[in-house]
Amino acid sequence: MDPELDQITQAILIASDPSQTSLHAQALEYLSSIQQNAQMTWRWALALFVEPGAEGNERKYPPQVRFFALRVLEDFLDNRFDSLGSETFKIIQESLVKYIQSEYIYGPAEVSSPFLRNKFSHTLSLFFLRTYVEQWPTFFTDFFTLISPLESSSSSSFNPHVSLLLFHLILEISGEVADQMLKAARIHNPARHTRDGRVRDAVRERDAAGINEAVLTIIAANVEKLSKLRSASGSAESRKELEQAEEVVDWGIRTFGSYVGWVDINLTVTPTTVPLLFTLISDAALPIRLATCVAVSRIVSKGLKEPGDKLQLIKVLALADVLATLEERTRKEQIVRGEDTDEGEESYREALGKLLNVLGLELCKLSEDTKDDVRTEATRLTDQTLPVMLRFLADTYDDTSSTVFPFLSTVLLAHKKTRKTSAEPISDATRAFLTSLLEVLLEKLRWDGDEDPADLDEDDKAAFEVLRKDLRTFMDSVLVIDPSLVTGAVQTLAMNTLNAYQNGVAVKWNDAELAVYLVYIFGEINKSGGGKGRAAFCETPAVIDKEKRKLTDYSEFALTVHGQMLYTLVQSRISAYPHHTVTLQFFETTTRYTDFFKVRKECIMPTLHAMIDQRGLHNQDSSVRARMFYLFHRFIKEVRNEISLDLSASLLDSIRDLLSIQADLPELDSPETQDLLTEAIKNPGIFDSQIYLFETAGILNSLFFKDPTQSETLLRSIVESLMGELPGHLQAAKVSNDVTAIVKIHHIIMALGNVAKGFPELPSTLPEGYILPPLEVFREIGQAILVCLEQLNVVKGVRDATRFAFARIVAPTGSSITYLIPPLMVNLLVHSEPSELADFMNFIGLLVHRLKDAMFQVLDELITPLTTHVSQLLAQPASGTDDALTHGDSKKGYLNLLSSIMTAKLQGVFLSERNKGQLEGLLEMMERLVIDLTDPAGQRSALQFLARCVNVWAVPSPDGAPQALPGFERFIYERLIPATFRVLSLPEFNTKDGQVMMVSYEIASFYQTVAKARGQETLDFFVSAFLPSQGWPQEMALDFVTKLRDLDNKTFKKYFTDIVRAAHGGS
Repeated sequence: MDPELDQITQAILIASDPSQTSLHAQALEYLSSIQQNAQMTWRWALALFVEPGAEGNERKYPPQVRFFALRVLEDFLDNRFDSLGSETFKIIQESLVKYIQSEYIYGPAEVSSPFLRNKFSHTLSLFFLRTYVEQWPTFFTDFFTLISPLESSSSSSFNPHVSLLLFHLILEISGEVADQMLKAARIHNPARHTRDGRVRDAVRERDAAGINEAVLTIIAANVEKLSKLRSASGSAESRKELEQAEEVVDWGIRTFGSYVGWVDINLTVTPTTVPLLFTLISDAALPIRLATCVAVSRIVSKGLKEPGDKLQLIKVLALADVLATLEERTRKEQIVRGEDTDEGEESYREALGKLLNVLGLELCKLSEDTKDDVRTEATRLTDQTLPVMLRFLADTYDDTSSTVFPFLSTVLLAHKKTRKTSAEPISDATRAFLTSLLEVLLEKLRWDGDEDPADLDEDDKAAFEVLRKDLRTFMDSVLVIDPSLVTGAVQTLAMNTLNAYQNGVAVKWNDAELAVYLVYIFGEINKSGGGKGRAAFCETPAVIDKEKRKLTDYSEFALTVHGQMLYTLVQSRISAYPHHTVTLQFFETTTRYTDFFKVRKECIMPTLHAMIDQRGLHNQDSSVRARMFYLFHRFIKEVRNEISLDLSASLLDSIRDLLSIQADLPELDSPETQDLLTEAIKNPGIFDSQIYLFETAGILNSLFFKDPTQSETLLRSIVESLMGELPGHLQAAKVSNDVTAIVKIHHIIMALGNVAKGFPELPSTLPEGYILPPLEVFREIGQAILVCLEQLNVVKGVRDATRFAFARIVAPTGSSITYLIPPLMVNLLVHSEPSELADFMNFIGLLVHRLKDAMFQVLDELITPLTTHVSQLLAQPASGTDDALTHGDSKKGYLNLLSSIMTAKLQGVFLSERNKGQLEGLLEMMERLVIDLTDPAGQRSALQFLARCVNVWAVPSPDGAPQALPGFERFIYERLIPATFRVLSLPEFNTKDGQVMMVSYEIASFYQTVAKARGQETLDFFVSAFLPSQGWPQEMALDFVTKLRDLDNKTFKKYFTDIVRAAHGGS
């Protein structure tokens, strides 16, 4: 056997040596074959692991070889649930026992390779699971003899190495047979499930008492040893013994906790164990305390059949009193430490909080029991734990605070249920609890005053926002129970802080931020107490006629509570607080409640001044500026009707210096695979927020609509500087392919488009006296953008930006820029990529919607080549996920475009001299889409388009004039109706799929559309020709056409889908 062992050893040494490049792959392959054939190689692995060295006190093979040997043994033992052969069992049993004796009793217990101890305990547990029930029933009895003190030894203590091995072994066994998390992570195996159940039952019957006694005896002996060592002098040897004893107690308690959930509670909860556990839960050694918390938690959460038994268990433990004492002690220690954080002690408080949470949840379950005595006593005990729970909730460390969230949530849920079912006022005790809870919640909503959010990373800031969200959930629950309590507390705290600041009292930044934040959330808190719109902020009469609202002077009405808070917020000048977090929260709040400023217009000016000075848009912090670009835009957009022309002009002047565009080029993570231009456009930096400012400039400019000359002058003052930059950037882009220049062109095009977005949309029918915007300026903008596109149409980013800009320019200008559309289309298409086709068609659809008849000539030239291109694209098989997405998006975009054309009543474009020859091909493509079961959404869109075609081309003229499309009805009867019926009869038509059944609804609607368009002709076709050809009985066909004619659309669709389901077997 030795040559094989030496060969395996050499292979492992080569595989673990990176310098052995020539043999490395070969060694790995050889070792893999050894492991895969564990049924044949386990003897070698066993020998490699246990064989002693020449001196007798060391192992023959190095640690990495022995670790591999254990992996082979695990592969041999794991995932097999039959008994071992008697010879195999005997060999492994004798080898492992001999190894334990030599290594753990007489040897160093793998002191130089502790990872082997952990690996061996797992391997031993697998051998136990395979053999305990039938082959080695005395496993634990035999093992216990190894723990006992040696007769030849003068020491009466237990062998610590074997004790630890026993603990690790039991932990592994408990994990395998009872750990639900481990079981859930595995694929369910019925054989394993049965084996685990048999092992648990056998342990309970044979050895549970012995295991528990051994574990507790070892723990108790080492606890006594700890006491003596801690009181003795601290020599190096005694410190080593102390550490070893602490390790044994720690692992002993972990072991105890691992099996309390699946053995008899009478073994684990006794007059001996309870005092021991409560002694260890406050032990000097942190690991022992943490392990004890877990063990006690598992005792408390252990399932018992009778609620009365669980209640008695909780009363015996008297855990609430213990936790109250420990919470008070650790809190005092926390205060003494001050800013000197002790992570270990904080983790202990966290463990205590988790333990209280488990106790509280168990009591809450008992509080819902059907037995009055159990319910009453459990409720009393729950109430006793609430003060302790509040103290944990108030912990300055959020991880500790959050441990009791589930308990608190359950308590509040119970109160909400009681509130819904009882008309009685809440009790004094409940109100006192809720009052204390609110104080804690409001305190926890504060930022840590010693930290600046600007210095925190995004994860920490996000974690605090999540915490605030959770705390808000609790406040919402209290709001349901006692609304006035919450609104009163929030109002009082916010108003007191704001008034104090207004009166010159020093206020900490986190107190100021909390006050503003409370005003911010008050609208959500006070949903039931406030109205909507202006009514949320002032006490308006019950009803104000719609016609009178614009003439109503809301300043005459008294403010609501929220209105008072917002008024105080603005008047307090808290926006001037010298901390970014406070000022930004102020702007978030004022922007959220813009209707308030329509009630108290005098608050608009101070708010706008704050927004445009160094507190807001001109803040030195770029992150504040970036957010303010959006908030300022939103505020102006909502209150623009309250802004005077003088103020508008002043605001435009104030932001003019911020309209200069920068091109930020990112640093590439992988320059060899990333394109700098693509990445710069995808990640535009602050321009992503700055673009809102250009729309705001457009909004402010649009307010001058009554003075076209001034409006044009102001607009030119905004856009001409941007357009003036374009020639220079174009030159740099064309000559040297300057990336910065191209990015600037991209940004300027988008900025110009967003300026146009700030102007109101041109009405489809201009009312009398309508004053047009500065159309000549917009035509110049469009021409400038088109010049850029013509010279850089090879750049995808420029094409994208042009579509973006023109989609916005067309809204306020209408048909006045139609002459730019043909060259625009040519340059967008000449170098376009397949992925752009959907965006292009959506863009055309938008232009059709905006310009309607003015788009006829463009569509006349475009629709046939576009249809041909889309048809060819869809005919090609998708070569991957990206191709499939492009196909899907292109099909959807094309169908949406067709729908837009029909909606705009431009269907004549399909019948023009240029396109009428291609109409049949278009209709045939629609027919193919209708029968494509892989895309139900596409089927529905195609059917909807065809139904519109029926309405415009198949309806006979009342005066006998020829149809717009003669013979179209034959296509309906000969192609479309047969095709739709064929779809419904396909076996792949899954009537259990909701999306597929929507197709049947659309087909039913299509039939009704045809019937309404053609009248009796369609009914005769169905009853006399088509349905009989499909094998329908005459009576059934007559019933069908009667319902087709008489039922409303909704009822007929239900009737029709019932027929479809019945045809597919009633599924």
